Amino acid sequence: MSAEYIRLYPENPESHKLDQIVKVLEDGGVIIYPTDTVYGIGCDFSNSKAVQRVCQIKNTKPNSLSIICYDLSEISEYTKHLNTPVFKVMKKALPGPFTFILEANSNIPKTLNAKKKTVGIRVPDNNIPRELVRRLGKPIITTSIRDEDEVIEYSTDPELIYEKYENLVDIVIDGGYGGNVPSTVVDCSGDYFEVLREGLGDIEAYM
Repeated sequence: MSAEYIRLYPENPESHKLDQIVKVLEDGGVIIYPTDTVYGIGCDFSNSKAVQRVCQIKNTKPNSLSIICYDLSEISEYTKHLNTPVFKVMKKALPGPFTFILEANSNIPKTLNAKKKTVGIRVPDNNIPRELVRRLGKPIITTSIRDEDEVIEYSTDPELIYEKYENLVDIVIDGGYGGNVPSTVVDCSGDYFEVLREGLGDIEAYM
């Protein structure tokens, strides 16, 4: 069965459409959605079968996946104590185009942090994924939709994304054209900030 194609406006996403998408997530569905950087693919982070589907689609392992939280208070539910310098930077930088690598606590499903004690966490500056997380009541998985084209690297046109993934996922959300620069990945699990991938965000601006 083909995926549903749902158009939403990030400034004011329609409530009934968000509820429809959340129901699919609750039922173990996999969705493609916009962020403040590139389009992402994900599911309810606690549904191991859905996580495996995402991994099969992306040809990756669960412990390479990150999660989207609604805000800083939700991040604290899934991570060990944030030290003051890290908290201050994150408070200024989020919502924004960053993935912060943090020490995971026992609320993170074992499938996501097997053999490692950290988890990547995003709070994107886009109302669609954040509102989905808020209504779902828990994080969703996030991993980028990549393009086979080595020049483009990331797919930006939701209609073309739908053509490619319509038989692989349950819903494709059209939130307008996406970006083609991913988030900046910052490892905060040690004693200092380490940029693992330069992306759209400039962490130095918040230090």
